[in-house]
Amino acid sequence: MLRVALGTVGARWVSFLGAFTAVVLAVAQLTALGVALSASAESPDRPPRRFAGAPAVVLPVDPRWDPARHDLGVRSLPESRGLPPRLVREVSGTGHTVVDRSFYAQVADGPDDQVGHPWPVARYGGYRLSDGHPPRAAHEIVVPADRARVGAEVTVLTAAGPERRTVVGTVAPVPWEKAVFFTEAEAARLSPRIDALVATGPVGRVREAVADDAAVLTGQDRRRADADAGTDRKALDNTLTLLPVMAAVAGTTAVFVVASTFAFAVVQRHREIALLRAMGATGRQVRRMVRGEALLVGCCASAVGGLLGLLGTGWLTALLVALDIAPPWFRVELSARPQVLAPAGAAFVTGVLVALCGAVGASRRASRVEPVEALREAAVDDTPGRGRMLLGGVGLACAVGTAGWIALMAPRTVLSPTVYVVTLLVPVVATALLAPLLVGPVVRVLMRPLRRLPGPVALLVRQSALTARRRTAATAAPVLLTVGLALSLLTATDSLGAARNEGLRETIGAPYALVPDGTPGISAQVTGRVAGIDGVRLAAPVLTTIRLPDGDGRLEENDGLAVDPGALRRTTRLRVVGGSLADLDGNSMAVAERWGGKVGDRIPVVLADGRRVVLTVAATYAALPGEDVAYLPQRLAYTGLFARDGLVRRAYLALDPGTDRATALAAVRAAVEGSGARLTSRRELIATEAALGQRLTETRQRATGVIVVLFCFVAILNTLLMVTADRRHDMTALRMVGATPRQTLWFFVAESLLVAAVGVVLALLAFGVNLIGLVGALGQLFPAAPVSVPYATVAAVTGVSGLLVVTGTVVPVMAALRTGGGGWVR
Repeated sequence: MLRVALGTVGARWVSFLGAFTAVVLAVAQLTALGVALSASAESPDRPPRRFAGAPAVVLPVDPRWDPARHDLGVRSLPESRGLPPRLVREVSGTGHTVVDRSFYAQVADGPDDQVGHPWPVARYGGYRLSDGHPPRAAHEIVVPADRARVGAEVTVLTAAGPERRTVVGTVAPVPWEKAVFFTEAEAARLSPRIDALVATGPVGRVREAVADDAAVLTGQDRRRADADAGTDRKALDNTLTLLPVMAAVAGTTAVFVVASTFAFAVVQRHREIALLRAMGATGRQVRRMVRGEALLVGCCASAVGGLLGLLGTGWLTALLVALDIAPPWFRVELSARPQVLAPAGAAFVTGVLVALCGAVGASRRASRVEPVEALREAAVDDTPGRGRMLLGGVGLACAVGTAGWIALMAPRTVLSPTVYVVTLLVPVVATALLAPLLVGPVVRVLMRPLRRLPGPVALLVRQSALTARRRTAATAAPVLLTVGLALSLLTATDSLGAARNEGLRETIGAPYALVPDGTPGISAQVTGRVAGIDGVRLAAPVLTTIRLPDGDGRLEENDGLAVDPGALRRTTRLRVVGGSLADLDGNSMAVAERWGGKVGDRIPVVLADGRRVVLTVAATYAALPGEDVAYLPQRLAYTGLFARDGLVRRAYLALDPGTDRATALAAVRAAVEGSGARLTSRRELIATEAALGQRLTETRQRATGVIVVLFCFVAILNTLLMVTADRRHDMTALRMVGATPRQTLWFFVAESLLVAAVGVVLALLAFGVNLIGLVGALGQLFPAAPVSVPYATVAAVTGVSGLLVVTGTVVPVMAALRTGGGGWVR
């Protein structure tokens, strides 16, 4: 039977072309995504930079800390509090040491990623003075030669505020950082945390002095002390978040399309299978033949797809970089490494298994019938498979149940792209599985208004679609997947964006705000100047990190905002569900309700500098994941220098009653001039924040949609070409009853438009199930949340799908008509 399988594949290559193409595309897609995901999980292999000239570096680390399991920017407790002075003194006893501190220091009008260091550590990073001398006084600095010249007076922005500094030396720029160097004493004033220590004594003695209190890095391990070792993960965060979602969605879509295409290719050959049965072939032999065909097609197509996927990985990474999902330096190096071979091998095996699974179901169904029944089924194939219907029914029940669960019990699921995007697939795939059962009612409803049209075309189109429901379902499935996924994904994206905007609008109660202007934040000195203006009330929360007990004896880090409670009440509108913000004082805090704390609880809190304090819960408020923080006393704002950079991300500004608005705002603008901050209105702030959030969300979900929709577009064209090319007998029959070539062409065009319409209607049914969950979830998370449907984009996707359906029909029909009499020439 294997010889027969090989012969049938060669003779019936048109029928297998669709399955071959689908497997190639699926494996190529999975290979490219898998290799890119594997590459994104690795940090670039770079040599040590900042401490390339240091014999050893002492670094505060937590050996149990995995940055991938924590939010970006959050440091472990040893890293946030830095090296203790006691340890520095002990290491100093082994030989000469140099203290390193890294902190925010930005020359005005310079890039916002500039960083400050003490000058003595510069030589270990290869810095050499190209002009001038080292800094010797507090107001003196050394900068890269491309930033300023020796003798220039510049404004340097730090967490302590903007100050005038004199450039007394310059160094050659380096590619890995943009540094500003201060005296050792001035660096200690600006940043109390000791980030690292260069030890020049014997490494053995250094390790003895450090013991288990920190890590001693030598050789290539010194790379861990470089700042870009952490920024690499930050730059790849979008990639690491998006690629698994894209792989899950694209993989599910690809598997379904491949299985459906191959199963339909087998269904098309029932006449030949029945002939083999009539010649004495047993059902087992038929199944072996079909499985052999599937194995042959699957292996060849998977090999081609894997090769195309590896070649297309560069295109995929370029797309990710162009969409600002991956950093510009992100590249995939193709080589015989496990990181490349493993995902490519997994994609190959997946392609072969999908081809086999897609063929086995149809072959078993064909091999179980008698030859006469099989021949009759080849003429009128209107019986959906029981297994498919059972799977589709279970899928639809799961889809409805999932939508109800999200709407009523787990509304926050819609805020997690990794989970929610996958749930959107369930109703679409379930509807596609049930398509053979739903085609009949949908066709009758769509064709009802056209019953009275003159001529037989409408009747022929209707009966052709109803007679071969499996064929109609197979050709409508790619349209269903394309439109259904696009409509569900884009509606969820736009609706969540609109709902978040509404939530932000309800939270911010101040009419004005201070926001960074070309800087990562605003210094406390600047906000203090603004707060001192008569009639101005300013809430300037400083971002920090606190650690709370999680009930299992461990500490869980959370964001905290240190802010004046009176200004907080005047400028924000938190949804307080317990206690009152009026009870906030120097020894209490307000926490998110979802943290589980109750009003009056006394909670031990570990601060970013390692100190432990006990704070009382004065109020709890409702917050969404990602927006839950602890509002802390203003006296703890200093911990922001240990946890982050000590800057205010944005400040909310209100005016006392009776204050002259124009005078007060003019004073505010004068106070922030040249400080890296600017005054904005509440409306502008909301618009800016909304645009940023919408860009991040849309980039992730629309990138997923682009990959899936492109695959579905190809699947539409592929399926239509395969189906129409195999209908030469229908074309011949139409010509024999007197239809002209033009009439024959119009018949197939009309039928293809009906198929596209069926796919769109089924997509709307699947979308309706997703909409139930979305509307219910938004109603609980965001009061009066609107549902935003991107009609223009979905209409464009639908239009292109319809155009592809017509194209996939017209091309093979016209080719067949040119061969004469509607025959098909291979």
